[in-house]
Amino acid sequence: MIQKIVFGERPELAANRREAFVRGMRMIAPGTVATAVWGLVTGVAMVKTGLSPWEALGMSLLVYAGSAQLAALPLIAAGAPVWVVIVTALVVNLRFVIFSASLQPYFQRFSLSRRVLLGYVTTDLGVAVFISRYGSCKPEERGSTEQVWIFLGMAFANWLAWQPMSILGIFLAGSVPGHWGLEFTAVLALMAIMLPMLNNKPAAAGAATAAAVAVLAANFPLKLGLLVAVIAGMVVAMAFDVILGREDQGRHT
Repeated sequence: MIQKIVFGERPELAANRREAFVRGMRMIAPGTVATAVWGLVTGVAMVKTGLSPWEALGMSLLVYAGSAQLAALPLIAAGAPVWVVIVTALVVNLRFVIFSASLQPYFQRFSLSRRVLLGYVTTDLGVAVFISRYGSCKPEERGSTEQVWIFLGMAFANWLAWQPMSILGIFLAGSVPGHWGLEFTAVLALMAIMLPMLNNKPAAAGAATAAAVAVLAANFPLKLGLLVAVIAGMVVAMAFDVILGREDQGRHT
């Protein structure tokens, strides 16, 4: 019954969808180890910051955005105003506006409610793997049933790697000694996810700028240095993208 609801009634169509779904899970599988570690550390960090296990559980399930969660936690611990926490999380997640624009040709035929659900399960790693595989497709080839179910398979695998480990971290946080240095593990896990995405000059320039500004602004009050670093990185990346785009246009004219 569940299989019919998820994959459809027609046996041949259900088989194709199921095969694409499983293929999507396999495509993203190498990156889910880092995702799982990141989820575990984020779960521990939420409780160590002062959230109750149930508050942390709600944050993990509803927000499902590791970088935004980790950016918000120091601000919550420092007693920052709610608007600062919200703005920081929004700025950190602004990259998903760009991701959405990249995915729009593939999912534009879906209803708003389905696109909202797809937005919830969209992740950096999933977008990177999906676009690297299908970004060169012709416009008329985008949005096929195979592509949609591959994306869903990747999204499910990533969600399954994150949520159980995050929940495990939440409920084991009280027994994790502070000297284990899990924060550094989270950094390593985040780097494992991020580094493969620095495959072009705008991304590399933005990341380098954000890193430099974060170090220089480390002593800003209410951890606002992180917010400044994210904005600076995005501005530089967008500027590089515009400049390189103009250079390419100039070569072809």
